[in-house]
Amino acid sequence: MFESLLLIVLAGLIGPLIAAGPRPLVPAVVGELAAGVILGRTGVGAIDPTTPTNSFLYALGFAMLMLVAGSHVRLEGGMASGLRSAAIAFLLVVVAAVPLGLAIAVVFAPSAPLARFPVLLAGSSAAVALPILEERGLLGPSVALLLAWIPLADAVTVLVMPLTLIGPEKIPGALAGDAAIILLTAAALFAGERIERVPGALTMRDRSRTRGWALQLRLTMLILIGLTFVATQTGGSTLLAGFGAGLVLARLRTPERLELQLSGIAEGFFVPAFFVLLGAELDFRALAGDPRAIGLAIAMGVAAVAVHVGAAQLVAPPPKSAFGLAASAQLGLPAAAASLGLATGHLSAAVAAGVVAAGCITVLPASIGTRRLADRLASGGAAATSSALPSGSEVST
Repeated sequence: MFESLLLIVLAGLIGPLIAAGPRPLVPAVVGELAAGVILGRTGVGAIDPTTPTNSFLYALGFAMLMLVAGSHVRLEGGMASGLRSAAIAFLLVVVAAVPLGLAIAVVFAPSAPLARFPVLLAGSSAAVALPILEERGLLGPSVALLLAWIPLADAVTVLVMPLTLIGPEKIPGALAGDAAIILLTAAALFAGERIERVPGALTMRDRSRTRGWALQLRLTMLILIGLTFVATQTGGSTLLAGFGAGLVLARLRTPERLELQLSGIAEGFFVPAFFVLLGAELDFRALAGDPRAIGLAIAMGVAAVAVHVGAAQLVAPPPKSAFGLAASAQLGLPAAAASLGLATGHLSAAVAAGVVAAGCITVLPASIGTRRLADRLASGGAAATSSALPSGSEVST
């Protein structure tokens, strides 16, 4: 057991190493996936993702990934101001994604569930895109469209995606499970907003901080695991369960201390473990031997970028294409779709690998888009400062 854990932790370090440069083009998760591919089925076979311990890490890492994605959603501030434009942009993407996704599916993966491909094209990945925006200082009103567009697309596709991977006869039960998760999430939000104002709760929080109980982290894990348990018992979506737990955190304006604790436990161990184990589970040899799956990966990656850039041309302010590129990052949702597809047997090994490869293709354009936005805003700020100086003025040093 510990030999496998040691390999997983070491493999997880590859991600930060490739993203350590001053202007990285790919996020850490790409390196984690690549390390898992090398050590798993495609490569040397040193990591077996099917062992009980690794299966547990895989499931909990998946839930933590969706919690991180949900925790990046802000329902106030910049997101609220850009919500109308974001809704229009997302609707335009859906209109383009439905016929394009179905056409790609018919040509390259006719045996897979066809409905999932339009959903993948329409999605965005808050867990990947929002940290990049935050790292580059793009969290103000100038990018309000992105701050609303990405979480909106992520939330809707997270709800719909699992329904595309089950038979029609299971959809009513899955919808009932999803409804239960949504109601419990709303109840947790309602209770949390009121309990945090109770004097006794404030006293317990202070004691937790001074005595090292990590009480808020324990409650966070209770919400996450509780919602995931409901999902597994009712046939609801584990994606929605993790995302709902993240929304609770985001809405309750968690203190910096809890955010650091979550970053340590989720992004320091469980989420990297999930991506390493997902890479180990994927069979890129099957992808390499299947020309249709290779075509699927390329077509999906290019189409995902194209539909977002096209929508941005009609909705976004200048630089329009940069907004579309930034919104096109989709690695979180394809990874989740591949994981669910392999678990349920609805996706072949080659198609699952192609779906993740398509998500990786979108990461580079998204990184380029956020960099262009940051450069544009920096140059705009410099120009505004320059124009504010009187003609012929000098700055003494």
